[in-house]
Amino acid sequence: MLKGLSPLLTADLLHVLASMGHGDEIVLADANFPATTHARRLVSMPGADAPQVLDAVLSVFPLDDFVDQSALTMQVVGDATAVPDAVRDFDATLHRHGCGPSAALERFAFYERAAAAFAIIATGERRTYGNILLKKGVVRL
Repeated sequence: MLKGLSPLLTADLLHVLASMGHGDEIVLADANFPATTHARRLVSMPGADAPQVLDAVLSVFPLDDFVDQSALTMQVVGDATAVPDAVRDFDATLHRHGCGPSAALERFAFYERAAAAFAIIATGERRTYGNILLKKGVVRL
């Protein structure tokens, strides 16, 4: 354990986050997401829901402010305007950390981005559409 850090920030997860550079992307995936199939690097966190992990990640991880959208969720198939409960929770967490809301990305486009991401964190999120992709920004002094 480390003082002042969320216990969800495991050694494996901290190593991945610290190894990423500006513009690299990471995916927080729900329990239904084919994480092992798509991951270049995989961190398993089966006991945590995705918004909890997002909150922990955002406590140490800057989002890219050089792009229009640095947080992307998966669009609901057949209803592009729907906002699932998990996405509402993501947006509330993003807001608490001073970030703008997420934008939705079509399902297969999300899978493509996930396959190219630096890493995927496989959470225990059981709600559908509980997936979010984050683009890393820079730490300003």
